[in-house]
Amino acid sequence: MTPVEITRGDSPIVLGLPHTGTDLPEGIRCDLNPRGRELADTDWHIDRLYEGLLPGATTVRATFHRYVIDANRDPSGASLYLGQNTTGLVPLTDFDGQDIWTTPPNEAEFEARRVAYHAPYHAALEAELARVRDLHGVAILYDCHSIRSLIPFLFDGPLPDFNIGTNLGTTCAPAIEAAVEKICAAAAGYTSVSNGRFKGGWTTRHYGRPAEGVHAIQMELAQSSYLGAEAPPWPYDPDKAARLRVHLTDILTTLAALAPTLKGTA
Repeated sequence: MTPVEITRGDSPIVLGLPHTGTDLPEGIRCDLNPRGRELADTDWHIDRLYEGLLPGATTVRATFHRYVIDANRDPSGASLYLGQNTTGLVPLTDFDGQDIWTTPPNEAEFEARRVAYHAPYHAALEAELARVRDLHGVAILYDCHSIRSLIPFLFDGPLPDFNIGTNLGTTCAPAIEAAVEKICAAAAGYTSVSNGRFKGGWTTRHYGRPAEGVHAIQMELAQSSYLGAEAPPWPYDPDKAARLRVHLTDILTTLAALAPTLKGTA
């Protein structure tokens, strides 16, 4: 299994796709219970949703499933959301808090997976951000995510359609956050929030260093905004997706146009 797929472009935008992969090594698949093998916590069809929206954008996509190891978690295992229900570096439960393993992985397996999957993904992402920054003097990481809109174990009530994460404004220039917020707020028929339940995962927090010319923002979409149903077989709804892609295109093209103004800013 190749843990990461890269499509290089010449835009200042890099799209991170840490959770669209569904690949499972057979040894790991055998250790999952039937519930785990459903892979319910996948960011279903997010790569398809963003495909072609910004010509020249670089994409870095993890091919492995987040149950192998979560590419958007701190490799030390530290929690992103202290005091809140969440899943870890190697999840032991799904988003509903239910066990997913018949034979849970031990600490040695955690480390082996970190080396084999997590580290290569982030080495590739770091290299592409550096390459893009060298080209433009600035790079913007737009981390692409989605999640079911109703998960009582993780959050109360329905999730807004657009969930913008900048770790309370620390991972990008204020102009980036403001531009994305403006587009989402103006999108008729959609709801949005900034730094609500999702403030940006480890990827956004780790790479978002505006003073060094790398800005990062996470977009967590409610899957109800583009899926026909938030249940197997997780059908992609072309009509819903087409409406949403208009706004996602607006976001990405706006950020690409904004990038040259960010050189030398923090």
